[in-house]
Amino acid sequence: MNNYIIFTDTGSDILPEVLTKWGIPSLDLTFKFDGDEKEYLNADMDVLTFYERMRKGGVAKTSAVNMERFRVAFEEILRQGTDILYLGFSGGLSTTSNSARLAADDLRDNYPERKITVIDTLCASAGQGLIVYLAMQKKNEGASMDEVAEYVKSLIYHIDHWVTVDDLVYLKRGGRISPTVAFVGNTLGLKPIIHVDNEGKLVSVDKIRGRKNAINHLAQKYAELARDKTAGTIFISHADCEEDAKALAELLKSNHGVEVTHITYIGPVIGAHAGPGTLALFFVGKER
Repeated sequence: MNNYIIFTDTGSDILPEVLTKWGIPSLDLTFKFDGDEKEYLNADMDVLTFYERMRKGGVAKTSAVNMERFRVAFEEILRQGTDILYLGFSGGLSTTSNSARLAADDLRDNYPERKITVIDTLCASAGQGLIVYLAMQKKNEGASMDEVAEYVKSLIYHIDHWVTVDDLVYLKRGGRISPTVAFVGNTLGLKPIIHVDNEGKLVSVDKIRGRKNAINHLAQKYAELARDKTAGTIFISHADCEEDAKALAELLKSNHGVEVTHITYIGPVIGAHAGPGTLALFFVGKER
């Protein structure tokens, strides 16, 4: 029943050593700074070094995992007689999940006795990490791959992503806001609140004045939308603003008596677009 593995990618922002502990292999999306010849994997550059380069004006661009890398990785697992449940980075933000789907389609004829299930989680950062974690728990309870896949599908539209960024310049670079909006927003100290919608895309839903108010707003979203406010599973990710992540966790604990399950860094692939100082909250909600 359990001769399968859960597989993911670094869009999940779960550290490699944590994924190893969970028994979950992954593939890296890559990033490259303008002016550099080298294309980096996450392991090639410390995340603090990455954000320091961004703060000094470095502009990073990212690349999806291609079909061939998935094909090679998947085939190695299939040869061992193991099925694969891949839980991927949102197709609304990356072609990575589609590359996995193409690789799976290419391999099925050669391994007809094996099963490869590819699910676009429509999630990003530790929202994807949260759904991987919950799937792993279900697997550890003895659920079959099909049962875990159905469980994941039932969760997808209930994984809430609530994000605030600290500096609008990075959204401006990515073309998500205009230079004028970025200038005015930074001048007024406005902190956008960003959400991942049911298509797995980033949407700006509010602008809050001041960092403390923005953090409070994330906590308010938890109070409004969490399916189980006192015993839910909560993940937080941050782009080199650990104290803010801890402050948010403490706010949730004091308001609802709930402990945050996991705090992790936002890796370079997500951080390249959101910038240092980004803070994000993820939980299972009544809706997204």
